[in-house]
Amino acid sequence: MLQVLRTLSRIQLKSRYGAVRHSSSLKDYVAVNEPILSYAPGSQERQDLEASLQKYLGVVAEVPIVIGDEEIHTKDVHYQVMPFDHQCKLAKFSYANKELIDKAIRVSLDAQAEWQRRPLEERCAVYLKAADLLSSQSRMDIVATTMLGQGKTIVQAEVDAAAELIDFYRFDVQFALDHNNYKPISTDSVTNHFKLRGMEGFWAAISPFNFTAIGGHLSAAPTIVGNVSVWKPSDTAMLASYKVYQLLRAAGLPAGVINFVPADGPTFGDVVTKSPDLAGVNFTGSVATFRKLWKLVADNLDNYKTFPRLVGECGGKKLSFCSQLSRH
Repeated sequence: MLQVLRTLSRIQLKSRYGAVRHSSSLKDYVAVNEPILSYAPGSQERQDLEASLQKYLGVVAEVPIVIGDEEIHTKDVHYQVMPFDHQCKLAKFSYANKELIDKAIRVSLDAQAEWQRRPLEERCAVYLKAADLLSSQSRMDIVATTMLGQGKTIVQAEVDAAAELIDFYRFDVQFALDHNNYKPISTDSVTNHFKLRGMEGFWAAISPFNFTAIGGHLSAAPTIVGNVSVWKPSDTAMLASYKVYQLLRAAGLPAGVINFVPADGPTFGDVVTKSPDLAGVNFTGSVATFRKLWKLVADNLDNYKTFPRLVGECGGKKLSFCSQLSRH
């Protein structure tokens, strides 16, 4: 894997939208924000996006459960439809049952030992490669599937599925490297060392329907520092989420580090919170669901090998209309 880092530092990843470069070392890596493309009429990116949209229109994509290197389909079949045309099916997927969710947990734990032994720089190289791929050859597919699956405009999908997710990966790398550079105080007689390592167990990532970038981030962020995760994507963001998962695997993420597990929400929550190996929950969604997960974790505290961390982002205020009539 050291070769991955060396190669990444030398290559210039060409695309129609520019070139991506990295310095010869990650020691002083500084992330920069991804430029947002204009998609002006007649521009190259506009033409490429229109071609990607046509590729997914009229086709029902097959989205598997992925555990390790195994692609699985069950009889519990569901469809993602376009939110602006419910008669148009975008993706076909199936729910993992309790046994498959348990299997995903075991496979993730098996993958963790080798993954966290890799130097931090090698793990970071995977995510910088993923950001570069998303900045170039994978950009239009993920923007297009976000538009069709989540009903976003060109600008909304570009900001979310491309620019923000690229920024997540690059800035996560910078923050991890910065954290790893911390040097504890030593004395003449005592030398102290600091080392980042993964937690003991797996992370459950439960992502929302409205942001492709959040799904790709909740599942990935813990893994940069040596953790593993089991990702339950939203039913209504399924295809774009799967495209992100494929992107990560194409960038060199080993099988099992992130397992892609579509599932019924209550079933998934019940299985992961009952596992003694739960290390954390990364969640974005409703207040009610997060409260339910928190209660499930509390109910199982005596069963855990460690103390699970819970990280939740919940819904904000609802849209309100104000007028002169509101005073009466």
